Amino acid sequence: MTSARLDFGDPAKGAEVFAQCQSCHQVGQGAEDRIGPHLNGIFGRRAGAHDGFNYSDDMQMMGADGLAWNRDTLDAYLENPKALVSRTRMNFAGLKDAGDRADILAYLRQFSASPQDIPEAAPTAQAPEVELAPEVLEIVGDTDYGEYLSSECKTCHQQDGSDQGIPAITHWPTEDFVVAMHAYKQEIRPHPVMQMMASRLSDEEIAALAAYFAQLE
Repeated sequence: MTSARLDFGDPAKGAEVFAQCQSCHQVGQGAEDRIGPHLNGIFGRRAGAHDGFNYSDDMQMMGADGLAWNRDTLDAYLENPKALVSRTRMNFAGLKDAGDRADILAYLRQFSASPQDIPEAAPTAQAPEVELAPEVLEIVGDTDYGEYLSSECKTCHQQDGSDQGIPAITHWPTEDFVVAMHAYKQEIRPHPVMQMMASRLSDEEIAALAAYFAQLE
């Protein structure tokens, strides 16, 4: 007979799978909300209920209707986010491999209170995609200049934050935006068009775009 414990996979492998998520989500010691909410304590949390995070209307509605995150609901969401929450802001195609989902859930389970199936583990902070000098991250972007520069971005990305096959970039925390653009610039992120676009931008221009898109309503 299969026990509930066997529904979870290998947390060590899950930590490797989580590399696909860490550009938007943090988990572990010092985790903060970024493009997506931090995932500490995700098991047992009502959908759309993490205080201080700007969820989509649909995610909040699903939570109000009773959706809570457990082994089964998280598995369904990771497999196809928009099938469970149709207009979620999470721009992720999903993990089709059931083993990968089981592994990542075992990993995330370690960071929820009193896990019943996986022993509590010491939290570990996620390393950023790109290590940038403090002076680069401290540049205060000019939003007016960012708006001027943004016209090329908005040929693909929607100003209102909607996504139709193209990820939304509004409301990004400025540091996340800057790190992502430098990851493209250094060809760590593998999108050739974004690599080309980022390679044209100075540190000040990246900061200006980050400031502009962060404050869009």
